[in-house]
Amino acid sequence: MTTRTEIITLGCRLNTVESEAIQRLADGAAMRDTVVINTCAVTNEAVRSARKTIRRTRRERPDARLMVTGCAAQIDPQSFANMHEVDAVIGNQEKLEPSTWQALAANQNPAMHVNDIMSVRETAGHMIDGYGDRARAFLQIQNGCDHRCTFCIIPFGRGNSRSVPIATVVEQARRLVDAGHKEVVLTGVDITSYGPDLEDNPSLGQLVSAILDQVPNLFRLRLSSVDGIEIDDMLFERLIHDERFAPYLHLSLQAGDNLILKRMKRRHTREQAIELCQNIRERRPEFAFGADIITGFPTETDAMFQRSLDLVDEAGLQYLHVFPFSPREGTPAARMPQLDRNVIKDRATQLRDKGAAALHTFLDSLVGQDSDVVIESGGRARLGNFATVKLSEQIGHVGAIARVRFTGRKEDVLLGEEIL
Repeated sequence: MTTRTEIITLGCRLNTVESEAIQRLADGAAMRDTVVINTCAVTNEAVRSARKTIRRTRRERPDARLMVTGCAAQIDPQSFANMHEVDAVIGNQEKLEPSTWQALAANQNPAMHVNDIMSVRETAGHMIDGYGDRARAFLQIQNGCDHRCTFCIIPFGRGNSRSVPIATVVEQARRLVDAGHKEVVLTGVDITSYGPDLEDNPSLGQLVSAILDQVPNLFRLRLSSVDGIEIDDMLFERLIHDERFAPYLHLSLQAGDNLILKRMKRRHTREQAIELCQNIRERRPEFAFGADIITGFPTETDAMFQRSLDLVDEAGLQYLHVFPFSPREGTPAARMPQLDRNVIKDRATQLRDKGAAALHTFLDSLVGQDSDVVIESGGRARLGNFATVKLSEQIGHVGAIARVRFTGRKEDVLLGEEIL
């Protein structure tokens, strides 16, 4: 019998953080011979992947107790409870409560333990002692979202926006650095909405400043996906002036056409996105940018899609996450006039090709330079600008800092060798 609970994590970085918390809670409750699948619901494909993972896990672990949690389970718990492979469905809030796992260990919990996520008003700071031998550690600062983009189902899986107090976040950052992690990534559902629900109404910039000022041994601080229009003045100043702030932002842009952005209920225009990237790059030229972009949103014409293609050059984007639009039941966009699936897929291919060319040009511009890198597993390293480096030989231990010169590029990674 397996003594430690196995956690299978699907989806976002926030799920990665929460899976670490689940592991600790399940181990503390002495759960035995159990598999927990922490699901994602951001797209229809993510939900299909969750179901596929559940069926495969049951085949591989026929005698284990199989628990399903995460956004897909929170949004549609009954459909997962109806799967004969599943023993219990656990909500996004309940998965982080010690009492849930204690009851499950004692076989006292019902098969479905999912409450109203919209009633949750606080988010606990999960005190995680470390992420094993990973160079990077994720730190949750926020959960939920108060915005209602017309394509997005996630607020119904995560609830309203709620923030972790600054003191708690700083203490967690110290613990992660003490555990040997050189890089900390701040994560959440909508991290640029950080603070309004807390007593002193702090901003994300205040939180970032507190971490950088109070955790001096932190080598690099990075943000997960951000809404550029909500970057406050203090955050802007730290990201352009503090070298420990990674010179990289991943922006939640979603489209390059203003009418599509309006129909998505996004809060920025294409002009504002371009201006933000230009302003940052003028003050800190080494900065790189990534972006989420959806292709084939309802009513998107060829001309509208062309503006998304043009945005790659005009904003100077290097890393693209391209999502072919997929209607999610329960969202306004699912009721809008839909495009042909082949058109959507073709546009996704075009945009991915455009993104790959931009990334290769960017990486080629780095060849011949040298930089400090954080060593990761598998003979790889990571730059502050998010570029991956394949090393000619393993250098030191995972998490070590090394000086590396970039000798070339192979597809999407730089080639590098240590400077002795």
